[in-house]
Amino acid sequence: MLNPVHLQTFVEVMRTGSFALAARRLGYTPSAVSQQVSALERATRVRLFHREASAVSPTAAAQELLQRTQLALGSLRSVEAMFEAYAAGQAGPVRLGSFPTASQRLVPAALARLRNTHPQLTVHLDEAEPDTLASMIRTQEIDLALVYTYDAVPETRRHLIVSEVLLTEQILLVVPATHRLAGRERVGFADLADEQWIGTRRGTAAGVLLNRLAAEAGYTPQIAHQSNDYAVIQELVGAGLGIALVPALGYVSDPRRRSLTLDAEGAVRRVATMVNDADGPVEAVAHLCTQLRRAARTVAQNDHLLDATTAE
Repeated sequence: MLNPVHLQTFVEVMRTGSFALAARRLGYTPSAVSQQVSALERATRVRLFHREASAVSPTAAAQELLQRTQLALGSLRSVEAMFEAYAAGQAGPVRLGSFPTASQRLVPAALARLRNTHPQLTVHLDEAEPDTLASMIRTQEIDLALVYTYDAVPETRRHLIVSEVLLTEQILLVVPATHRLAGRERVGFADLADEQWIGTRRGTAAGVLLNRLAAEAGYTPQIAHQSNDYAVIQELVGAGLGIALVPALGYVSDPRRRSLTLDAEGAVRRVATMVNDADGPVEAVAHLCTQLRRAARTVAQNDHLLDATTAE
């Protein structure tokens, strides 16, 4: 393979028509330039210059080599520039993990802003629940994760070493518009003992939360339907098939249902980031975190049920 340094020296000799002038521009001695050109001639096995006492003149082979060399060096400079941009966090891929309600309410705005500020960064999104995302962080499958924890379910924090809490969101009680409690603003769990519930699947953090809050009020909730999709849950509520707990990020206003504030300690969910501490696109991840932070503040400004917990 031809030596790129020798090729750069060759191009400078072709530009200046002189070993001495090329040496001056490159910071070499004329002898070093002559040695590099000779090494290039040995590598190509053709004569590149006719050497005379006071000047050098290129051969036809040198003219052919010049065109190809300029293209090759241009490609190398492009590669160097690309990796400089990677190292500075201005370009390259970032692997983001998220959970559905954050993917819906936070991620689109953050990615749109990132595209404007850092158009050469490419974000690849994957969705999973926090335990799975934490595992993906540990195995370096993703660089950054959005996760959630419940205050009343401390075990949700067991495997999560969070970097920054972005949002605190209320857990709402969602009831049909015709429900006996629909006109109230706040409700305690003791008032819900005889209700039919629409819950998330058994073993989920939200499912544990429902059972724990009900147990503190002295009863076991009657689960009529289960789904891990808050859109489905709310449609079931709107159809009058039960009541449900819904985090504020997942709540969608609809005339068929009402949302009530829970009078229950720990009925709060926190949205946070987890970052891969291993070698990775550190600067690029920092840029994405900045935009997620801004998206969190924007959504909180428009929703009194959310509280942004980070500063600019």
